Amino acid sequence: MAQHNTEATAQKRGGIETRSIDYVPENERHGKVSHQGPFWFLGNFQFFTIAIGFIGPSMGLSLGYTALAGALGILFGTLFMAFHASQGAELGLPQMVQSRAQFGYRGVVLVLIGTLFTFVGFNVVDTVLVASGLHGIFGWNETSITLVIAIISTLLAIYGHDWLHRIFQLCFVISLPLYIILTLAIFMGGAGGKAPAVALGFNLVAFAAQFAASASYNITYAPYVSDYSRYLPRHTKPSSIITAVFFGASSSAIWLIALGAWLATHLGASDGLVALHDSGNAVMHGFGSAVALTSVAALVATMGLNAYSGMLTVVTAIDALRKVTLGKGIRIVTIVLLAIIWVGISLSISGDAIGILFAVLTVMLYLLVPWTAVNLVDYFFVRRGKYAITHFFTPNGIYGAWGAKGITAYLIGFVVTIPFFVLPGVYTGPAAAALGGVDLAWLVGLIVSSLTYFALSRSIDLDAEIPVIEQSEKDLKKLQQVDHTSEESAVPAGASL
Repeated sequence: MAQHNTEATAQKRGGIETRSIDYVPENERHGKVSHQGPFWFLGNFQFFTIAIGFIGPSMGLSLGYTALAGALGILFGTLFMAFHASQGAELGLPQMVQSRAQFGYRGVVLVLIGTLFTFVGFNVVDTVLVASGLHGIFGWNETSITLVIAIISTLLAIYGHDWLHRIFQLCFVISLPLYIILTLAIFMGGAGGKAPAVALGFNLVAFAAQFAASASYNITYAPYVSDYSRYLPRHTKPSSIITAVFFGASSSAIWLIALGAWLATHLGASDGLVALHDSGNAVMHGFGSAVALTSVAALVATMGLNAYSGMLTVVTAIDALRKVTLGKGIRIVTIVLLAIIWVGISLSISGDAIGILFAVLTVMLYLLVPWTAVNLVDYFFVRRGKYAITHFFTPNGIYGAWGAKGITAYLIGFVVTIPFFVLPGVYTGPAAAALGGVDLAWLVGLIVSSLTYFALSRSIDLDAEIPVIEQSEKDLKKLQQVDHTSEESAVPAGASL
């Protein structure tokens, strides 16, 4: 324990983060709510988001309707994301560890498979977009680009929470004025482009597809948004965290999806990075390169975010099956292995990046919506934020090894969505075909999983959990007192969570 405190002090001074999936004691909570808004603003403030604005126009949707569908989808998806953020400060845990309350200590592995697909999928698509974009602009070798950005994002993930926040703040300060200039130039007619040659309008299938892709974009942050709020003081007002995350993550995404729709309709863009470069250079020679490279830096930082949370997912899964020694050692090994996987997949992919993007976002949405429904219903309507934190780390606690109620609600919610799936070129469910190809699978999964879990949870004896929660709080206070004493005296103490 004394050694852990020494490492925690080093972390505060800029070293490698020491914690992985373990509980963050209150005396290590050095985060600030004021950092949450810019952090999540920057998380969406890169050309990946711009590419989402290409989906509607590629299906015949006009600029106005694409921007509207994108805005509505982002607001919907961010609502779920932001409410998850409040869990980090209250519990001091990564998001997926908290999910053990609904799915069980071992049962949570079922959901972890879907979330790991999300993190690896994002980094694969990010890598393909960056490599193809920089090759298109500067002619740089795509394999070299893939390796360089993998190394940078891996190092960011290894250094961890504090360094991710620092880099995101830096990218935010640099990116914001550049995008403001570009947007103003577009409004003033100084960014090139011309009205689309083919008249675009409204069609329900395209509008629904744009909505679903936009909603999934921020819903996919839900499994790890609290990973970056768990260093906030425990009694931080939930409303302040939710508000900061909601406006940060939604405003930048709405802005850049609309920008992407303009680039697609007025420049015929199919590559977000190349389009940024071309429109920026129409404003001023060299300005396009500055905007493009800044956007790449932001996206590479976001890849570090995905790698970091991917590591937390893998460690949570391994720990559920076999007890592991927590700390920076397992963090580093896991992050490096994840990097090898996403680089290998990225180098093997070729073809339509926008098609890949849309397909990955759609699958992510199908996998994550039933989970977010179960998790939020449990947190806000069943247990109302009251958990025995120490019991998240044992299969023999009150949450058990297998959470039958959560697993059942998730599986039912997922299975009933299958007839509503819309995966272009792969599968269109009979219900979706009857609806003319409109994708409502995410809505069906959300409603069914929520109602199923709420109904099943009526049998949970919440009164019986109260003394266990009280004892857990006492144990945490004792642990922190021992932690403080060992830091001063360097006397080894018991194992930490």
